Amino acid sequence: MKLNILIGGKAGQGINSVSEIISEILAKLGYFTFNYRDYQSLIRGGHSFNVLCISDERVGSVESKFDIIVALDEKTIEVHKNELKNNGTIIDFKRFENEGRNLNVALAGALIKILGVDKKILTEHIKKRYGEEAVKSTEKGFDFIGSKFKLEKQKSKIVIKTGSSGVCNGALNSDINLYLGYPMTPATGVLHELAGKENENFKTFIPENEIAAVNQGLGASFTGSKVMVGTAGGGFDLMTEGLSFQGMSELPLVVYLASRPGPGTGVPTYTMQDDLDVALHGGHGEFPRVVIAPGDPIECEEKTNEAFYLSQKFNSLSIILSDKHLAESEFSSDRKPNKIISVKLNRKIPGKEIVKSSSYEHDEKGNTTENSEITKKMADLRLKKYEEIKKECKKFQMIKLYGNKNAKNLIIGWGSTKTVILDALDAIDDSIKKIGNYKFLQVLYLKPLSDEIKTEIEKTMKAGGKVILIENNVTGQLGRLIREKTGIKIPIENRILKYDSRPFFADELKEEILKIR
Repeated sequence: MKLNILIGGKAGQGINSVSEIISEILAKLGYFTFNYRDYQSLIRGGHSFNVLCISDERVGSVESKFDIIVALDEKTIEVHKNELKNNGTIIDFKRFENEGRNLNVALAGALIKILGVDKKILTEHIKKRYGEEAVKSTEKGFDFIGSKFKLEKQKSKIVIKTGSSGVCNGALNSDINLYLGYPMTPATGVLHELAGKENENFKTFIPENEIAAVNQGLGASFTGSKVMVGTAGGGFDLMTEGLSFQGMSELPLVVYLASRPGPGTGVPTYTMQDDLDVALHGGHGEFPRVVIAPGDPIECEEKTNEAFYLSQKFNSLSIILSDKHLAESEFSSDRKPNKIISVKLNRKIPGKEIVKSSSYEHDEKGNTTENSEITKKMADLRLKKYEEIKKECKKFQMIKLYGNKNAKNLIIGWGSTKTVILDALDAIDDSIKKIGNYKFLQVLYLKPLSDEIKTEIEKTMKAGGKVILIENNVTGQLGRLIREKTGIKIPIENRILKYDSRPFFADELKEEILKIR
């Protein structure tokens, strides 16, 4: 069973609340949900919508056609009526206009009734969250319409998280002391969530700009604090001089980079995977770094913890690469995260010993130098450190392989494309749940890059199968990285690239994959 529901209206009408009510109730009943948010850069007005996918099995994407449309205004019907499936249902706001600010909960009540969920479950949830007045409105919605489906209680124990909440949990699990970020969509979610979890050992701070954020972060790191700074692409550009400072000073630093469509201000409230290149290369000079791209909230939690561990162990830079789709979409899961890795300081701390750190080349004691032999020696030591980092990363899952390992064809992707690829392959031939013609290689560590990627590509090519690259950017940045590191070029005709600032839809991706023969 799988249903796709669009909930649309103006910004400020409570669209997200409808999705949250339905998701939370269905999670209690053991159903998996995935909620995609599509909104303009407006405080009020315009046209925004959520697409909520409901399933009795794992789901991590939405489709381009809808079973139900919940309209909080006339424009939603006007824009999306042609995307309604045959025999689909529209829940029209006009029936409940008198409910005022409780219009959204009335529509949520009607939607719950259509899904065939017990009224008592709905009213108890609304009363607890919104109060008695809202219950009256949601009952009007429930009583107005008839049931179309019958969602029985399932056995799964479901938890709903966003990518932002996963990053927050990973940072807190790593005993973070300070988070710095100048607000910039879509990185702001982490800032807001962490600000609500401050304690005597952990604080958040909003500096005057991104340049200040990274430099203050390095200053705090110098004193022994575990620090993460967060930003989106434009802010990351401003931070790159500070990243080079990190490379020379060897002060541990974790950076959360949440991509959005660029260049420039771009399309600020939408999504793309076009910041991989700058994550890999941002900053002048040559110095070690780790770049990790989780694909769902649980991986965000796990990989953020790994990023802190590697940064502290090697006094180096770790970058967690996300995007708007991963950061803000709501994923459901019945899986628990891996065991937390202990993150310990691995350096001298001012106040206990004499410590020197600066952006100048230096000897091993931190003394500034322009000596050619020492300069070469320190460059060699930085290169050696990167080799040690590469060995340490092999302790973690640098890639994941899904489906039948002997399947004929290989799909390669990274980051937020993970869950839609899994859904598309199951829609084709149950490749993930059972034995099909496709396997999926998810790249989690982009720097360093796993040697297993080359092995899997060569295995597929030798067997006469297709290697297919899927990315949300214009040029196939992962494909270019694979070519640089392995010498293997994935043909242009085998690349599925989407760069209209929207994520892949599962049904459309399925058709694109099937076109490659």
